Amino acid sequence: MHRYFLLLIVGVLFSCKSKAVLVEGKAKNIVSSDQIVANHYSNKRNFSTLYIKSNAHYEDEKQSQRVNAEIKIKKDELILISVRVLGITMAKALITPTEVRYYEKINNSFFVGDFTSLSRWLGSDLDFSKVQNMLVGEALDDLSKGKYTANIVNQMFSLKDSTDVNTTKEYFFESEKYLIKKQQITQKSQDRILQIVYPNYADFDQILMPTNIIIDAIQSKGKTNIKIDYNSITFNEDLSFPYQVPDGYEQIFIN
Repeated sequence: MHRYFLLLIVGVLFSCKSKAVLVEGKAKNIVSSDQIVANHYSNKRNFSTLYIKSNAHYEDEKQSQRVNAEIKIKKDELILISVRVLGITMAKALITPTEVRYYEKINNSFFVGDFTSLSRWLGSDLDFSKVQNMLVGEALDDLSKGKYTANIVNQMFSLKDSTDVNTTKEYFFESEKYLIKKQQITQKSQDRILQIVYPNYADFDQILMPTNIIIDAIQSKGKTNIKIDYNSITFNEDLSFPYQVPDGYEQIFIN
């Protein structure tokens, strides 16, 4: 149950009117990896704070759950995620560049730790920037620091990094705005695949954002699927980030 709530928080890990879905381009002619990277980062997401309201559906081989999720981001500093069922807060996480804190009500438990132990437990290398990038529709890694092979796959531009014999990273982009459509990390030796898909994007106050995210985490012991639909997004509000573990909760440790 601890793993369920933490996976849900990470996956969930936008009062504006509904925006028309952007028309996306189909890649036809190959371009260089440097051009793909530069065009992807030309989509500026300049904001100080971001307030997101969403619905999420979590499913694994043992359970299925629909929840509401509220996400507050202070860019590059704080992420607060609140997971609610029938209006009741069931779990909350506070993420900073150095620390992850969360608590959940089912088992009256809480966790405090860094990304090292959390990444090992979840089976995927995580840090603050990757969680923030995932939520706003950017590549998980800083693409300017990697070496990639460019190609066209299913009418999308593809960047593939195979420099690590045990880990393959691949990123897929549409050709109009170079928005990321899918990113996939494969760890063959550990029989793990993490795939994040962005079916649609829209323009919110001149900032391009995904309107939904589909996350599939596949391991030898099973598959986890998280689907997130964004209901509303607001930018640059004066947000608070309240977080306090209720009395009587038991701390858990991840080895």
